[in-house]
Amino acid sequence: MAIIMRGKELAAQIRADLAEEISAIKKETPKRPGLAVIQVGQDPASTIYVNNKKKACEEIGIQSYGYDLPAEISDQDLKKLIETLNHDPRIHGILCQLPLPGHRDEAQFIHAIAPQKDVDGLHPLNAGLLLQGHDCLLSCTPAGILTMLKAYDLPLAGKHCVVIGRSNMVGKPVAQLLLKENATVTMAHSKTLELPALCRQGDILIAAIGRPQFITADFIRPGAVVIDVGINRNADGKIVGDVDFDRVLPLVSAITPVPNGVGPMTISMLMANTLTAFKRQENIS
Repeated sequence: MAIIMRGKELAAQIRADLAEEISAIKKETPKRPGLAVIQVGQDPASTIYVNNKKKACEEIGIQSYGYDLPAEISDQDLKKLIETLNHDPRIHGILCQLPLPGHRDEAQFIHAIAPQKDVDGLHPLNAGLLLQGHDCLLSCTPAGILTMLKAYDLPLAGKHCVVIGRSNMVGKPVAQLLLKENATVTMAHSKTLELPALCRQGDILIAAIGRPQFITADFIRPGAVVIDVGINRNADGKIVGDVDFDRVLPLVSAITPVPNGVGPMTISMLMANTLTAFKRQENIS
């Protein structure tokens, strides 16, 4: 029977451990980790994500600072806010909720965040450090995926991992993390030829493409581990992943569900990054 890798329970344990560590720190210093969350516009899905992040901060003892901005804010004013937060000693982490409304160049705002406060792990400096195998603030979803694989004692060294999707937020960084664990990694994407045949070679398959239930049984090697990063709504309005869970389940050795799989881990990794950034900036061991 396949293992259902329930990130919700693991994420709750991680947050409990973080809360305990923050509580211990508070006994030694009045300083408190602070996270600034910037939301531009009122996209309903983004609002849900932002609220969940704020709730997680409150749960574990991180001070959350919310900045709800109008969709029409100028690029200049948004970068000015980020620069102000870069120099605010209360703020140890800065998150700009993506995607931004309109056709903005999101990279300019990611680049504007001070690397030491980049708790999303998307700044080019952090991405470059990851590429070279150095310590850095990790992109949250990839960090959550790796944490789940290790928590369930799933071996990585020597395994063939196929990553579908090459985004800067998930695909590329998770590939680097898997390489660091001595896995053999193949990256696939929309232009990959014979995609199902390629995926069937994978001991571990990570789907991060944003297409509801695109990954069917034809993509799965019997006994494979499947990590579903997708969060989509199907034609009936139901939240589903990139993987056709019911049809794939009989073939796999382990799989993440959607919802309550990778998603909760992403928020817990954001909390962990914020605490790490706080400790580094305040020189707390």
